[in-house]
Amino acid sequence: MAARRSAQTPPPEDFEENIVDIDVAEEMRGSFLEYAYSVIYSRALPDARDGLKPVQRRILYSMNSMGLRPDRGHVKCARVVGEVMGKLHPHGDSAIYDAMVRLAQPWAMRMRMVDGHGNFGSLGGDDAPAAMRYTEARMSPQAMSMVTGLDEDTVEFRPNYDGQELEPEVLPAAFPNLLVNGASGIAVGMATNMAPHNLGEVVSAARHLLAHPDATLEDLMRFVPGPDLPTGGRIVGLDGVRDAYAKGRGTFKTRATVHVESVTPRRKGLIVTELPYNVGPERVVAKIKDMVQAKKLNGIADLKDLTDRTTGLRLVIEIKNGFHPEAVLEDLYRLTPMEETFGINNVALVDGQPKTLGLRELLQVYVDHRLEVVRRRSAYRRRRREERLHLVAGLMVALLNIGEVIQVIRSSDDTGQARTRLMQVFELSEIQAQYILDTPLRRLTRFDRLELEKERETLEKEIAELTAILESQPKLRALVSKELAAVAKEFATPRRTVLLESGGQAQVAAMPLEVKDDPCLVLLSSTGLLARTTEPNPLPDDGPRAAHDVLTSVISTTARGEFGIVTSAGRLVKANVIDLPTLPPSASPPSLAGGAPVAEFVTLEPEETVVGLGDLSEDGPGLALGTEQGVVKRVLNDYPANRDEFEVITLKDGDRVVAAVQLESEEHDLVFISDDSQLLRYPASNVRPQGRPAGGMAGIKLTPGAKVIFFGVLDPDRPSVVVTVAGSTDALEGTQLGAAKVSDYAEFPPKGRATGGVRSHRFLKGENTVILAWAGPMPASAATAAGQPADLPPELGRRDGSGTPLPVALTAIGGSIGPRTPAE
Repeated sequence: MAARRSAQTPPPEDFEENIVDIDVAEEMRGSFLEYAYSVIYSRALPDARDGLKPVQRRILYSMNSMGLRPDRGHVKCARVVGEVMGKLHPHGDSAIYDAMVRLAQPWAMRMRMVDGHGNFGSLGGDDAPAAMRYTEARMSPQAMSMVTGLDEDTVEFRPNYDGQELEPEVLPAAFPNLLVNGASGIAVGMATNMAPHNLGEVVSAARHLLAHPDATLEDLMRFVPGPDLPTGGRIVGLDGVRDAYAKGRGTFKTRATVHVESVTPRRKGLIVTELPYNVGPERVVAKIKDMVQAKKLNGIADLKDLTDRTTGLRLVIEIKNGFHPEAVLEDLYRLTPMEETFGINNVALVDGQPKTLGLRELLQVYVDHRLEVVRRRSAYRRRRREERLHLVAGLMVALLNIGEVIQVIRSSDDTGQARTRLMQVFELSEIQAQYILDTPLRRLTRFDRLELEKERETLEKEIAELTAILESQPKLRALVSKELAAVAKEFATPRRTVLLESGGQAQVAAMPLEVKDDPCLVLLSSTGLLARTTEPNPLPDDGPRAAHDVLTSVISTTARGEFGIVTSAGRLVKANVIDLPTLPPSASPPSLAGGAPVAEFVTLEPEETVVGLGDLSEDGPGLALGTEQGVVKRVLNDYPANRDEFEVITLKDGDRVVAAVQLESEEHDLVFISDDSQLLRYPASNVRPQGRPAGGMAGIKLTPGAKVIFFGVLDPDRPSVVVTVAGSTDALEGTQLGAAKVSDYAEFPPKGRATGGVRSHRFLKGENTVILAWAGPMPASAATAAGQPADLPPELGRRDGSGTPLPVALTAIGGSIGPRTPAE
């Protein structure tokens, strides 16, 4: 009853009501916009500079502050989640842990940021990660490069949610994380879905943009041909990728990587080794079983999931007798998640505002951010060195006047008076005087004076270098490019995803009856990829073209024919042209990134390599071979039809085949280039054909210790060039920069067989060998170890002239690649 009387008690007389009339629609609109902006800016969308959402950035910053570096032990994930939630991210622990788990999953991130111990889930999300009290984590080496420089005033800091801590607005990000790892998130009214890419390719594009600020999208796509998904697979149809790179939005299809094997003596099967991005094997298995039970998928006898930690993903789909595996595979692509559509929507925050960005814009935002980071870091380092130089100068004054300094200190009443008198007597600043007072007497020896003088010289030199960087934009760009190259060298990995122009290329093997026996070309690239193209025969005047690589061997054949793979041991291994992926003639230019590795067609012994391709047809002048010891041989195409492998030359001990080239005419030239810079050319008619067991004949006369590094066949009536790269023998072959020269082939006079030839490259100081050489139709192309295109000197040099220093290391020179530029 008392409570009821209290509730009915009228308010006191001095109580004033303050009722505000608010338009509900306006209040809802304002509150919703505030909520939407909070979700967009603080939760769902990544920053275009470091590619991280706020929760991801806070996780990495907290782990760095906790000292969870790669050289330290793992700690419970619950500790990290508590640190992030308590200091920086006032949201639920499950949201923080989910973000941390994704950073540790190798199938979700192209470069993991978190090194985890324990169960962090499974591919496709079919198996949930263990609770954070069980799992452990620490930062990965890649994550360390994201936070390096935080203590050098490289980025701005802001207060946390309660104003008691500081957190970075963005991380320094030593590599383009947004492009490398991609991102996904759903905000209010917008979403982002970005595909991962290859670190080496993205860094090459960023460095190209640093060197050429006006580079076009086509220039950058020479380095970044398409996404590189963590789970591998194949991307089918690149039109959507080009749209995404140009406009920020596009779609493409991803397919599983499948090949046909004999799983039992009487049955063949489809072996799935890679699945589309974010698709797990459990989902595929369940869908296949549903389709088989519904009788929508025929021809499948059995399905086994043999995935384990040793072999990785392996799904074995046994095919019933009477069904073509290729036809069943097409149904699997159509009816199951073995083919998925990926929609690119490149939405990221730029200056706090969400924007849709293409490839060039994404790279430009990152490059601008990295330039600002390095500029601020250089200014900070110069400032700290200037402060130290100021202290060293004061200490030098004290050393030079040690007796008077001690006298002043001894005669002073207190520290303050001593500091003031030191400033007056020796004209020191307050900081210098205090530093002298704080310095122990044991530091004031003659030896320490020498150390201080050396330190002063070092500081002055470093200050001058940092000042030069800050005052020169080209030097700043060069430094950023150099640091990017170092990151790529340390962390870059080979491409995992194969890029295909059309869906037909995704079949591992096609039924022979479905393919016409049309003329085609078989191409071999410097990175060991094989493919065929429907380009017309004979070769066009400007040669075959292949993007993202250089061609080292090309033969003309038919789609249902056979070709030979010649190795350095003198073996020829037969292979079917139809087993090769096809490069469509509509591609501009076609990309050998969709080619098949040559290791799928021939088993090589240690130190054995593939040196060329051979035409197995009976007509024609045959195959020409050149060896390292200067032997030449012509072999007619009378190969045994009942053998899949045989020798085409008998080699001497220690000798190896340098190259094997299919002759088109006996009037064509055979060309030798040795590592001591000698070039010899003579008509192929000077060499008589021999049987397969023969050991060949003398091709070039070598000086003691010299060896042949290039052998080829050229049409003397066709404009051709000779490319040589000189270097030193004390570096690894093919990996040093060297000096390159491009010469007109017509300048080299023909000589007789077994002679020494003429000099092709004049060595400069520090050069004593030719490390790479090539001769062929114009224009020549070069590539790095990663298959990236590289520039050669544009002007023709003298036959025996010296070379031009190269900006990048070359590992291969070959036929024409990529689209022509006006300079070519």
